[in-house]
Amino acid sequence: MVRIMICGIASCLMSGAAHGQRSEIPDLTQQQPDSRTVLGVANEYLAAGAEAIRLEHYDEGIRLTKLGLERPASPRDRSAALSNLCAAHAAKNEPDLAIGYCTESLGINDANWRAYSNRAYAYYLKRMFDQADVDLDVALSINPNARQMPQIRGMMNERRLRGRVTTEDHH
Repeated sequence: MVRIMICGIASCLMSGAAHGQRSEIPDLTQQQPDSRTVLGVANEYLAAGAEAIRLEHYDEGIRLTKLGLERPASPRDRSAALSNLCAAHAAKNEPDLAIGYCTESLGINDANWRAYSNRAYAYYLKRMFDQADVDLDVALSINPNARQMPQIRGMMNERRLRGRVTTEDHH
């Protein structure tokens, strides 16, 4: 069950390929209520990597995305690709790698709510709940309609409560 939830959240956190791209929007992060990071088709490796990650083929998605990052890419595509690497590594339960990629993504575009969301999930995996809360708050301030944030926050709250339950002895 936990594996299914993790895979589902990872699917929400990473991007789809070039679906729904609106080229008339020049800023780095398109505002969308879901978690897709939309990549341009100028770099087929980045688009193919995003699609592989969306399909939960994480190793192939990571490989293709890294190949795409070796080619020239716009700052928007580079930031999105790094956020996708973060999501893939988080889905593989590799939070340290994930956090590094998200932090690098945010160095390019500090308004990338998906990178904050992905990094929050990686912090959650490391039980670093305070850091996860901070990143979720930033992500929600950038895109309050992001549907996966309440799910991640709920998982964090549930995990925090484990071990804090007090039971009564009935003697």
